[in-house]
Amino acid sequence: MQFDRLLTEARLATMVAGDGGYGVIEKAALGIKDGRIAWIGPMSEIPGKVRETERLASRWVTPALIDCHTHLVFAGDRSDEFERRLGGESYESISRSGGGIARSVEATRAAGAAELAAGALTRLDALAQEGVGTVEIKSGYGLTRDSERTMLRAARGVARASGMRVSATLLAAHAVPPEYKGESGRYIDEVCIPLIREAAREGLADAVDAYCEGIGFTPEETRRLFIAAKAAGLPVKLHADQLSDSGGAKLVAEFGGLSADHIEYTNPDGIKAMAAAGTVGVLLPGAYYAIGETKKPPVEALRAAGVPMAVATDANPGTSPMVSLLTAANMACILFGLTLPEAFAGMTRHAAAALGLQDEIGTLEVGKAADLAIWDVERPAEIIQWIGRRPLHGRILAGEWQ
Repeated sequence: MQFDRLLTEARLATMVAGDGGYGVIEKAALGIKDGRIAWIGPMSEIPGKVRETERLASRWVTPALIDCHTHLVFAGDRSDEFERRLGGESYESISRSGGGIARSVEATRAAGAAELAAGALTRLDALAQEGVGTVEIKSGYGLTRDSERTMLRAARGVARASGMRVSATLLAAHAVPPEYKGESGRYIDEVCIPLIREAAREGLADAVDAYCEGIGFTPEETRRLFIAAKAAGLPVKLHADQLSDSGGAKLVAEFGGLSADHIEYTNPDGIKAMAAAGTVGVLLPGAYYAIGETKKPPVEALRAAGVPMAVATDANPGTSPMVSLLTAANMACILFGLTLPEAFAGMTRHAAAALGLQDEIGTLEVGKAADLAIWDVERPAEIIQWIGRRPLHGRILAGEWQ
């Protein structure tokens, strides 16, 4: 067997489901051909004679990490809202007074795709330094047909410029823009639904999302959006049950949704529906921490029901100003009670499923993309244990060192 690249003297954490751990192969090798994993196993079983190898000196190799929920494309600043929250004002109060998501809209509308992409790339670099190879980027700070398409084009530009895999999500139903104040239903019909059709036709979006909440959109408005997404051939996901029990998790599961995100207030019926649909629960401890939430997502119930749990940064300018997926994983363990293997699965195979990419990335298996992270650690637990340390040795994306 001929390889373009053969990594040897490695320790592999394959993250293949099965034993509840990391899927470890000690004294291992991994062969790459045409950007994909062509062979994996113990060094003693390497097929054929190999002249040249890339020795990793017992470093750990994992799938490249996946941040499956971000808002990296935006313009403007909301640091004053941080001060207001420190003064005791709630996120909901700030949003209702014209802050929050609406605050980012004016600056984002004024920016072009190139400017938005450039800003996103600076934030993306921090994630790359932590072994991230795939990110999801949402629109949602434009809230017009033109500006939302500009945001999606910026996300596509980030992919081209960075060499990373980017999944672009249309989140036009993120907030009601000022020009539609009090008319959220009309905004759904006149802006969001036509945008879904355009984004699908032009290949700008890989999925559709919405913010189903008292300060966002009603379940019925979200349902109309999801019907349009399904008709356009786009999968759905949802900001669900973050501030209240709106039934969002159950609703997105009804449509076979990829993920229900936040889910602090999700009820047992929602968990049951997610389990039946295979919908991933995406935990976002950065937002939980930043807005001072006290209601934790129902991790024990999700675990008992067999709902896969992903972990993401929710990187955004207001409620989760965090560009460290490793910190998010640490917080998920300490604040929410995930085990270390669960947190690692949340950044790899379950995060891939939350993007509908589980057949392409997220585990080290023959046939999958050779997207790898190589670490200078003694045990995988170290990768999550430390806050601020970046033990990454390097990344290989599509079979090439980055």
